[in-house]
Amino acid sequence: MTHDTMRAIRQDAFGDSSVLQLTEVPVPVPLPTEVRVRVHAAGVNPVDWKVRAGGSVAGMACSLPFGVGWDVSGVVDSVGFGVTTLRPGDEVYGMPWFPREAGAYAEYVTAPSRQFARKPRRIGHVEAAALPLAALTAWQALVDTADVHSGQRVLIHAAAGGVGHLAVQIAVARGAHVIGTGSAAREEFLRSIGVNEFIDYRTTRFEDVVDDVDVVVDLVGAADQTGLRSVGVMKRGGLYIGVPGGVHPEVAADAERRGIRTTGILVEPDRTGLEAIAALVDEGRLRVAVDKTFPLEEAGAAQDAGAAGHTQGKIVLEVVA
Repeated sequence: MTHDTMRAIRQDAFGDSSVLQLTEVPVPVPLPTEVRVRVHAAGVNPVDWKVRAGGSVAGMACSLPFGVGWDVSGVVDSVGFGVTTLRPGDEVYGMPWFPREAGAYAEYVTAPSRQFARKPRRIGHVEAAALPLAALTAWQALVDTADVHSGQRVLIHAAAGGVGHLAVQIAVARGAHVIGTGSAAREEFLRSIGVNEFIDYRTTRFEDVVDDVDVVVDLVGAADQTGLRSVGVMKRGGLYIGVPGGVHPEVAADAERRGIRTTGILVEPDRTGLEAIAALVDEGRLRVAVDKTFPLEEAGAAQDAGAAGHTQGKIVLEVVA
């Protein structure tokens, strides 16, 4: 590798984790309004391995060959003409370009400066890289879409997962009463981050113990498992948010009959949201759980670990030791 090239994980075909290859590619040059970030850590998300295999909505925006990954935390090392908000040396984090290719599993990333925000001060790059896509999904669902506020009852399915555990804390910070589903092994963790009512989905049907819900954040997304059962416990006028894959037509139809609103959501780059999330972190009101870390060259193993399920929080690639 020379000073003009960098290490990056890329793929020339769709498939399992074996298609991910550590390669040497040119270091990108920032265009006007862009910054180049020296990546210290890159978050791993379910959308990464879904796109790798040729699926997901985001996959429609990626054509072969490409570099997967969107979550980054690092240091600005170069800025293009016109950038006024960031300068070399600034520590930043972000989710650039989503759902288009960002190539975050790499030593450098370029993107518009306003798709990044300054990294939370009280955490390192590994934790910061775990935040953007998951935390922005939770923020845009709960704050921008649902406008969750004090006194509301919020039900979050898969509450201990990457998006789920951040959604719990954002809802708590907004003053909501939070009900979370998960496995028994996650109860202590979920209560420690603010869940008011915990439901072990393996032993208890949530509809037997929950009612009068204002907002549901469904991170499971199966119509029979969570969708139809969720709308049955909601208040008239409540909002059901289907995150993976949107809202199943059967769920939407049943919700409409009950007077319940529904929407899918796909996260967007959002500097304002990142700044609000960083503020919560620095105030001690939001913490991200990192389940495992892997070196860049083990990106395939990192994705396999995530795809196996049952992680508590996030998986992160360490690019700079």
